[in-house]
Amino acid sequence: MTDTIYAADTAVPLPSEASLPERTDVAIVGGGLTGLSAALHLTRDGFHVTLLEAGRIADGASGRNGGQLHPGQRRDQVWLEQRLGPKMANALWRLGAEAIALVHALRTELNADCGWQPGLIEAAHTPQAFDELRRYRDHLAAHYGTRQEVLSRSALAEAIGTDFYHGGVRDAGGGHLNPLAFAKAIAERAHVEGARLHAGVRVTGHRLTPHGYCVDAQSALGRHQIRAGSVILAGNGYLRRVNPYLDARVMPLVNYILATEPLPARLIAKGEAVADTRHVIRYFREDGAGRMIFGGGEGYRRTPGDVAKLVRPYLAELYPGLRDAPVAAAWAGTLGITRLRMPIIRRLEPGLYVGAGYSGQGVGLATFAGKVIADAIAGETSRLDVLGRLPALPFPGGPMLQTPLARLALFVFALRDRLGR
Repeated sequence: MTDTIYAADTAVPLPSEASLPERTDVAIVGGGLTGLSAALHLTRDGFHVTLLEAGRIADGASGRNGGQLHPGQRRDQVWLEQRLGPKMANALWRLGAEAIALVHALRTELNADCGWQPGLIEAAHTPQAFDELRRYRDHLAAHYGTRQEVLSRSALAEAIGTDFYHGGVRDAGGGHLNPLAFAKAIAERAHVEGARLHAGVRVTGHRLTPHGYCVDAQSALGRHQIRAGSVILAGNGYLRRVNPYLDARVMPLVNYILATEPLPARLIAKGEAVADTRHVIRYFREDGAGRMIFGGGEGYRRTPGDVAKLVRPYLAELYPGLRDAPVAAAWAGTLGITRLRMPIIRRLEPGLYVGAGYSGQGVGLATFAGKVIADAIAGETSRLDVLGRLPALPFPGGPMLQTPLARLALFVFALRDRLGR
């Protein structure tokens, strides 16, 4: 059994440089979609770029997620309008559309063999949730010109092969792909165009000096110091104890996924991705090989020894016939969530940038964040100015209380899901 099904499908090693430079224009901390996108776009703008990844390139959340591409932000437009005002909500809607367009532009330009499949269904786990989905669909149609299809309970059951849900909404603007293959394509092109990508290099700190930033790092060869004009912190849920601002505002959360062996028959008729309305979301899709890729359950930092055993009951609840389906791979991945579930994409101080806290919607937002930050370093700051106005509240009690708070929150959310609230 492989670590992830994506690793089995994307077995070609990613590029990695051996020797670290003493100086660079931009040091990027984190080799996921944010860092790789920033590296590619900065290199194209003529910058000398050094990317530092503690593990393997794209082996964090960017290469381990459910592969679903969702339009918009993690928070819906009604929430954004009420909290941030209609003008800001409209600006964020446009940026969300740009994020989707960027993913499609990159996968086309790079000829990424990532198995793109259009279509996304949101499935309501209670009648009340179905009512809310329909109201929200009408709101988007009236205010943003979208065209989404409401699916009755029977129509949804026919579409996804289970009558567990009470109805849903189909959105042609979303879809799914192999996230590791997509990240790998960006990494390969960034490397070819001159970005220096370094795996196995852990950044331990950074500090501003009279001559720019000094980045402290450690690898198997020892300790290193790299001088950089700018620094991008792009480690998301994997970046801890490097920057206090992020430690207080980005909480690591572990998601669990399994992939079955190819099924004898398709369950999701049109091959769409599906995500439900629970607080602890269940999300699933069938890939091009006919394997069901199913995400269910969340935790904080700790990964059980048998991920498949943890996820299988969630799968069996929706698809009883898959209770004993052979499993090709089961894995965990750490994402970064924020208190308001909105990303932190901004300049923290002159020369220091961050892209993190995508809260489960990173395929589009993380890729876009890399380009937004790259553009800002190159002098085009309009998009970063908008995203930088998003509130980024610290979690109560700081990093020390994040573990007990996360456990309490997961318990409460799971209880509300079971009670249908």
